[in-house]
Amino acid sequence: MSKRLILVLGDQLTPTLSALREADKDRDIIVMAEVRDEGTYVRHHAKKIALILAAMRHFASDLRAEGWQVAYTTLDDPENTHAISKELLRRADEFGAEEVIATAPGEWRLRSLLDHTPIKVTQLPDDRFVASEDEFATWAKDRKSLRMEYFYREMRRKTGLLMDGDQPEGGKWNYDHDNRKPAQSDLFMPEPLHHQHDEIVTDVLDLVEREFPDTFGELRPFWFAATRAGAEAARDWFMAEALPKFGDYQDAMLRGEKFLYHSILSPYLNIGLLDPIDLCQRAEAEYRAGRAPLNAVEGYIRQIIGWREFIRGIYFLEGPDYPKRNALNANRDLPWFYWSGETDMACMKAAIDQTISDAYAHHIQRLMVTGNFALIAGLDPQQVHEWYLAVYADAFEWVESPNTVGMILFADGGVVGSKPYAASGAYINRMSDYCKSCTYSVSKKSGEGCCPFNPLYWDFLNRNRERFEGNPRMAQMYRTWDRMAEDKREASSDSAAAILAKLEAGERV
Repeated sequence: MSKRLILVLGDQLTPTLSALREADKDRDIIVMAEVRDEGTYVRHHAKKIALILAAMRHFASDLRAEGWQVAYTTLDDPENTHAISKELLRRADEFGAEEVIATAPGEWRLRSLLDHTPIKVTQLPDDRFVASEDEFATWAKDRKSLRMEYFYREMRRKTGLLMDGDQPEGGKWNYDHDNRKPAQSDLFMPEPLHHQHDEIVTDVLDLVEREFPDTFGELRPFWFAATRAGAEAARDWFMAEALPKFGDYQDAMLRGEKFLYHSILSPYLNIGLLDPIDLCQRAEAEYRAGRAPLNAVEGYIRQIIGWREFIRGIYFLEGPDYPKRNALNANRDLPWFYWSGETDMACMKAAIDQTISDAYAHHIQRLMVTGNFALIAGLDPQQVHEWYLAVYADAFEWVESPNTVGMILFADGGVVGSKPYAASGAYINRMSDYCKSCTYSVSKKSGEGCCPFNPLYWDFLNRNRERFEGNPRMAQMYRTWDRMAEDKREASSDSAAAILAKLEAGERV
């Protein structure tokens, strides 16, 4: 019986991976490779690169300890071809293998690459999710619109999570209304675990520093876990220390508080070190034991089996060209301050600075600060998509592009959301304390020193009026604009034009 190669990618670090279940220890060779192509197709954050490489090395070590033969190529191996397809061909020649078994990658780019590799590659379904791609497609078929809430209810029924017979626990499916409290600066905020380095992590940090000197973000201090045990420790910390207040403050933002009560588990979940159902079951157990309230646990479970699963379903349902969509014809270049954090907008600076330092910002910072600005300023969706894909440790195209192209930018024309999440500075002021220290005045609607979000919000509505005026969820805002005094409308439009002109000129905003 001839040998086969078993490909394991950097976001497939799961012992029960479908390709590994298919493999035979006595004859098959596991292939793992750190290739430059994967580190440079966008300008990945240094911490993201380091996390994936360190976790890959630890996973390979675990596999060897379990008796697997692993052909592992490090980034600085002189024989490294720096492309996955070429590494497969090199290893096939080395071991006399004629077939590759792989778990289907989480993005179209890599699936296409494997389809065109000149060796037989069998791609098995990635069953680490609650809903298969076929199951989601069946659910979506013939629906006029695809809304996460209804899909989420199906996932609750399927998993039995937070169910009381055939009814939702507590009588409601969704407790989001209870999860919108602004946080206070005097709240005690738990500090997430910062993991200690071992020799593998130290070697990887030195490697990334040496091999990717011009990449984005700050590599050190590096505090992510790179092992399954470390990820599980982070999971246990969240369940005990942060989950009880996660719900109340999940939309809040505070100066100097990067993490609040968020889990910071998505990087581990998305590379395979944690299991989504296990996380949900543990969160439910905290509720059943009386240690966490229902609104917190339901909100957390909804993020995983609702939103995460829904977004993945959208990505594979809509096809490879989805990230290139631009339904609103936005074409303004991404401003330089997205990469540098050099802006006078306090909210944008806070979100971008912590992105630079930690490869992390929570979902409201991504949606309602950096994302909201990109939407109302009319930034090019492809450039914005590539930025989000590059800068966050948990960003892989299957999860990032529908969130960015669909949820944030409405560039998919309404596949993900029923309306764009456009907002003025008032929302940010309500949910954060950023505005208190800002150069701009959030109460000023136009003119010198006004919050840029205020005139840009109205400018966005006006330039997209034909599309959104008939949307029942947005009609009221157009009526508000129409009732506004003409001189105020003119001042707002002039202010928006001046801000956009500064962006296009590359000036500081």
